Amino acid sequence: MKKLQACLFAISALTLAVPASAQFAKAEDAVKYRQSALFVMQQNFSRVAGMAAGKIPFDAKVAADSAAVAEFTSKLPWAGFGPGSDKPESKAKPEIWANKAKFDDYATKMQTEMAKLAVATKSGNLDSIKLAVNATGGTCKSCHDDFRAK
Repeated sequence: MKKLQACLFAISALTLAVPASAQFAKAEDAVKYRQSALFVMQQNFSRVAGMAAGKIPFDAKVAADSAAVAEFTSKLPWAGFGPGSDKPESKAKPEIWANKAKFDDYATKMQTEMAKLAVATKSGNLDSIKLAVNATGGTCKSCHDDFRAK
C-alpha cells in the first residue's frame, strides 16, 4: 500500500512539475495561443473602455458581459510564455524571460484590476466603470511599456 501511495505521489508530483510550455507541440503554438488569448481579452476590454470614454453607447449588459470575458481571458495567455517560446518572432521582448518575476507580477496586477472591472460593470455605474477601466488600462500599459516591442 505504501508503495502504491508513493508511486501515486511521484506521478502527481511529476505531472505538476512539467512546465506549461510542454502543452504546446511547438514554440510557435505557444505564441499563437498567447496572442489569441490576448486578442480576445483586448477586444472585450476595448469595448468596455469605449463605453467608458463615450465612444460607444453605454449598454450595461454588454459592458458586464465583455468585462466577464476579459476577466476570464486575462488568466489564459501566461502559459504561452514558457521556456522556449521566446524564439519565434513576436512583439514579446526578451526582458520577459530575463525578468520573469516582474512580468508575472504585472500579469497578476492586471488580472486583479480586470476582476475589479468585472465587478464595476455589474454595478452598472458608469463612473465606477470609468475608474476601473483607467486602473486596468494602466496595468496593461505598464506591461506593454516594459515587455512589448512597438
